[in-house]
Amino acid sequence: MPCNVDASDGCWSTPRAVAAFLTATGPGPDGTLRRVSDSTVLLATDADHIYDEVDAALGGDHTVVRVHAGAEVLAAVGEHGPDLVVLDLQIGNMGGMATCLDLRLEERAERIPPQRVVMLLDREADVFLARRAEADAWVVKPLDPLALRRTAQDALVG
Repeated sequence: MPCNVDASDGCWSTPRAVAAFLTATGPGPDGTLRRVSDSTVLLATDADHIYDEVDAALGGDHTVVRVHAGAEVLAAVGEHGPDLVVLDLQIGNMGGMATCLDLRLEERAERIPPQRVVMLLDREADVFLARRAEADAWVVKPLDPLALRRTAQDALVG
């Protein structure tokens, strides 16, 4: 049986496996395809338990880099070039909404490349804020690890 996709551990021939492979890859900085597991996630939160939950949910497949304040996000984006930015709505000095808006303004001014942003919301009513801040996706706390992984993957792919 011919293979549709060559992989280091064999080949995948089912359409579902091919779709899973293509979903799990994305363009790298040089335009070549790479696995999502090579991606960097920038997390902005001042709550240790949020970091622990996000790292547990995403850390196996992504490198999670943490900043403790919204005001540190822009510099961290420049330093780490994350594939995904995860913003806690409640960050001490500059909340997730203000941070997301700041990233969008910097994108429009072409000072940073476009960023994929996932916001961690405190309640369902905060979805309005996430939309206004132009977040790509959001998850309402308490965090469900599977929902967070799925949301992150969807945001990275598209």
